[in-house]
Amino acid sequence: MTVWSRTVVAGWLVALGAVSAVGFVVAGLLVDGQLPLFLWLLLASAALVITGAVRVTVTDRDVTVHAVVLPLVRRRIPHSRIREASARLSRPMELGGWGYRWMPGQTSVSLRAGDALWLELTSGKFFVVTVDDAGEAAELVNGYASQAKGAQRR
Repeated sequence: MTVWSRTVVAGWLVALGAVSAVGFVVAGLLVDGQLPLFLWLLLASAALVITGAVRVTVTDRDVTVHAVVLPLVRRRIPHSRIREASARLSRPMELGGWGYRWMPGQTSVSLRAGDALWLELTSGKFFVVTVDDAGEAAELVNGYASQAKGAQRR
């Protein structure tokens, strides 16, 4: 069994989340009567920190993208749900922006411009994650996906 794994970090996104979290905690302590607002803003800051660094892993079972800071936040796609994988250069703006994005027919984790793993799902939708060595991951996913299709036919 071959396993492929890479980590992608958007340092600026993590830093923005951390700095804003500290600012919102300080502001929440100094301003009376606005605690609910500051808690919501603190939650948004935490989301930036959590989604600012992800690990992409391809195993013989699935493709998993999980947050480095909070690994329970994950997206797991079994090979049986993947029609085809490919790699291509992508920019955050064509993927809906930076971070975890939902668009009609496509979900993406876009932390930088550059190499991206594109998974065409059997539903016709796409899952995209920007990650180094996406071509190597796509080859491995296609091999595992064809094995999964062969096992389903038996």
